[in-house]
Amino acid sequence: MNTSLSEKIVEPYVPETEFGKWFLRTDVWTQQVLERALKDVERLIPKRKESYDVVVDVGCGYGRSLKKLHDRFCPNKLVGMDIDPEMLERSDKEAKIEGIKVHLIQGSSSSLRLEDNSVDLLFCHQTFHHLIDQESAIKEFFRVLKPGGVMLFAESTRRYIHSWIIRLLFRHPMDVQKTAVQYLEMIREAGFDLPDSSISYPYLWWSREDLGIMENWFGIKPSPIREETLVNLVATKPSISP
Repeated sequence: MNTSLSEKIVEPYVPETEFGKWFLRTDVWTQQVLERALKDVERLIPKRKESYDVVVDVGCGYGRSLKKLHDRFCPNKLVGMDIDPEMLERSDKEAKIEGIKVHLIQGSSSSLRLEDNSVDLLFCHQTFHHLIDQESAIKEFFRVLKPGGVMLFAESTRRYIHSWIIRLLFRHPMDVQKTAVQYLEMIREAGFDLPDSSISYPYLWWSREDLGIMENWFGIKPSPIREETLVNLVATKPSISP
């Protein structure tokens, strides 16, 4: 495996179900979940640069995001991190198929094995709702980012994770799930700059309990008054840390 560090990590976490592992390798995941999230957060980046020197994907899973991050942000160093060694092995294969160089690290989000102020862009996509110690993780994200570095954060909220279909098919630490508002508060309290203009609340078909059937089949529009199921955002570490 093309790794800079790989060893057994002792950290409490909720492993994915077999259905979840299968779903993460499907085209539906790649196109409808991952690609749409990347397009959404990319447009929210303030003062977008042509390239970012060090790009880290926290929770890279099966590696479907690595080529997308490589092509969008042109890093000199691309790092993929996950706690699951099986997923890292698949990420390694994915990177080789795509012909890209990636440094893979097995590790915990609440204790990143990266230097302080060493990352230009950090991507965290549908990873946070798997974490048990979310507060420690967001502090770690802040620590490793360079001043002026950006965090691309795309996450499902408590409303979605607690829905019947997700409870049926997936497994998550249910007592730590947050609403969109609570995620924003946590990120701002960690020290990030997060203006309202860098926040998006997509209401995609797969994030609805009816999977969008009422709108797509019967033309019944969802109510604009709702508890958000997704939050996408770009947060920046201040150039001069407080």
